[in-house]
Amino acid sequence: MAVPGRRNGMIDDDDNDVEDGLFEEDGLNIDGHGEDDLLVHLHALESASKDGNLDSLRIALDNLEDGYIDEPLEDGDTALHLASLYGHLACVQLLLERGASVEAKDEDGAIPLHDASAGGYTEIVELLISRASDPECLRRLLETVDTEGDTPLHHAARGEHLDVIKLLLAHGASPTKKNIYDKVPAELAEPETEVRTFLEAAANATAS
Repeated sequence: MAVPGRRNGMIDDDDNDVEDGLFEEDGLNIDGHGEDDLLVHLHALESASKDGNLDSLRIALDNLEDGYIDEPLEDGDTALHLASLYGHLACVQLLLERGASVEAKDEDGAIPLHDASAGGYTEIVELLISRASDPECLRRLLETVDTEGDTPLHHAARGEHLDVIKLLLAHGASPTKKNIYDKVPAELAEPETEVRTFLEAAANATAS
């Protein structure tokens, strides 16, 4: 998951090598293509998704070849990850209309719902959930875990986004699922806060 304001991991200034067939520049990984025009279009897609520039995003999508809307960009994020992470609702809507996958995973195993939940973007969370094609797809969205075993609900709890938490729970998210550190969502919220109390009550109700 990319983080607004910084890149994940350590990146050397002189790390511009081609490794294992991946062309790396400005956070873009292109496997086996190396075409200048594709790189330009993907870079435009990344920038527009991060900046929330709807007109630029529409142009980038119009110029992009079919099948590349879910191409990994910064830190393995797709355009939908980035628009969700930065809270650009209109861009999320456009990407979904153009066929972006709500189940695409970044390099940490997170889906766009993780990003929107972490940022507390309730409308985006609701929109992503609404795009679940069937109950099984919805279950996967709510239960998908990243490399630390966190579900979208864990991310919402860590950020103490109560409206998002309520929305996720209403759709069936589990308040008792533990991450790799053996923590349930409630334990990621600060003690003696409304969010923690609410999640503890939800977990107790589920257990009873």
